[in-house]
Amino acid sequence: MPEKDSGPSAPERSGETAGRSTGTAQSSAALPEVTRKQLVGALNTTADLLDVLGQEPFRANAYRGAARSLEATETPVADLMAAGFAGVPKVGKAIAADLTAYATTGIFAPLEEAASQVEPGVLGLFRVRGLGPKKIRALREAGVDSLEGLREAAQDGRVAALKGFGPKSAATILEAVEFVLGAQDRQHLSTGLDVSQALAGWLDGLDTRTAGDARRGLETVRVARVTVTGAAEDVTARLAGRVEDLAPVDPKPLLNGRVNGVPVEVAYAPAGARGALDLMMGGGTDYRESLRAVAKARGFDLSGRGLKREGTLIPTPTEADVLRELGLPLRPAEYRDPEHDGVWETLPPPAELVTVADLKGLLHTHSVWSDGAATLPEMVEEAVRLGGVSGGTFLGTGDHSRAAHYANGMSTERLRAYVREIRELQRAGLPILAGTEVDILEDGSLDYPDEDLLNLDYVVASVHSHFTLDRERQTARLVRAASHPLVTILGHPTGRLLLRRPGYALDLDAVLAAAAEAGTVVEINANPARLDLDWREALRWRDRLTFAINTDAHVPAGLGDTRYGVAVARKAGLTPEKVVNTLGQEEFLAFVRRQREARG
Repeated sequence: MPEKDSGPSAPERSGETAGRSTGTAQSSAALPEVTRKQLVGALNTTADLLDVLGQEPFRANAYRGAARSLEATETPVADLMAAGFAGVPKVGKAIAADLTAYATTGIFAPLEEAASQVEPGVLGLFRVRGLGPKKIRALREAGVDSLEGLREAAQDGRVAALKGFGPKSAATILEAVEFVLGAQDRQHLSTGLDVSQALAGWLDGLDTRTAGDARRGLETVRVARVTVTGAAEDVTARLAGRVEDLAPVDPKPLLNGRVNGVPVEVAYAPAGARGALDLMMGGGTDYRESLRAVAKARGFDLSGRGLKREGTLIPTPTEADVLRELGLPLRPAEYRDPEHDGVWETLPPPAELVTVADLKGLLHTHSVWSDGAATLPEMVEEAVRLGGVSGGTFLGTGDHSRAAHYANGMSTERLRAYVREIRELQRAGLPILAGTEVDILEDGSLDYPDEDLLNLDYVVASVHSHFTLDRERQTARLVRAASHPLVTILGHPTGRLLLRRPGYALDLDAVLAAAAEAGTVVEINANPARLDLDWREALRWRDRLTFAINTDAHVPAGLGDTRYGVAVARKAGLTPEKVVNTLGQEEFLAFVRRQREARG
């Protein structure tokens, strides 16, 4: 059977809870407010571990059922907790009590119980592409209980010898585990921003600013960094009891620790040195070293403690003040990566880059018609609520096609019923468009006939299977799809899942060239586990393509993921004119009509 892909799943869920519920309880004041994602992740990870242990299938199903209900419930988490989760389907009294305790202690008791029965490295196995609970159970029974152990077993033939695996599977697993091991010290951008936001809340009054990878909008973050105006004792007074293992990093003006398992750094400086601190914490290693070299050549010493000449501190409250002293232009944080060297001066200034508020259409979304957790009206309601907050003013649908049977893909009969419902909602005045995420089949053809695609307002075409085709066949497949006269948007073009798997083998430039020739829009998938197209590629192709920042949301809360896609677009130097869903609903429909007319 070819590998299928319905998006981020168990490995991402496990990673969301590993730091919060691993037997290292903190005081309730030490924890940020629990999120719906964490509650759902705890339930799903518990179910996965019960499957690994081979225990009571009905218990695993109960936790998964509760997770699905929580995901579909739009009631704020605080209100759910206050009501004891009453009224949430499949969340019984026992599960409700455990979830409430988890929110206040950081420990989800059923997960702790299950985790205590497996070796510490087993959770990491869920991050390996192609491994689910059943295969992990088989590996564990064969003595493989960690990522490092899996790598060794794949190399020495033990995995290939296991029933249900074989040499080809072992080779694929080895490649996947090497990828995971190389990425295991990083977090998704969403995690870095969430933790930075929590730190800012605790450090209230110290003028806290996000720094490091998250400030620059990198797709993954090694450490959640913030900077503050103050002294070490100011930081310690606010974070003591909230950040695990909080300690100074001598001789730097820095304290580090962990929040929910995520490494954090808080850098501090007096107001007169804050500009230098922000510069040193606001760029990558290459950028920092280049600034230090310029400073040294001009008789200065630049560090996180300030800009000095002959030991005397020069007041530099802002980054612009430091750069003015050095005779350098202010390089926007989005452009402080090596890929921007030599081109950033030609890119638009930050004030002209696309923002969340510029987005008017929330395209490529899912509902209960396929594998989403909410109805179409519920998704529209959230899109309207986000208007002016996250940019949403109309909803573009995108439920799966028939080949995605694992994601409740729609048959042609169900597709027609789905379109009928959308047309009824439109007549009722709801701001909604009829779209689908149609599968690109192995040969590059589409999963629905043209006569059905013509009845839609727009079409997103994506790959969800046959990831292991060779480079030539995969490229030809995507070129054919990108050139199809009815494809509006090419979805998540490389198929990567950050920290879990790389994209499939293909000549991406050939695919993007075909999209440019056909006038096909290329998606920047805003799901924090995807962020595909990569900003580096979007930067190279910014003048030749039109892009769409799409959430790929499967629940109403997922519509808020636009900010991650916008971070990618800003790093690529994209203005609103380069992003098709900055158009209003009627303008977008006119764009699709022109696109189709141009193709004959």
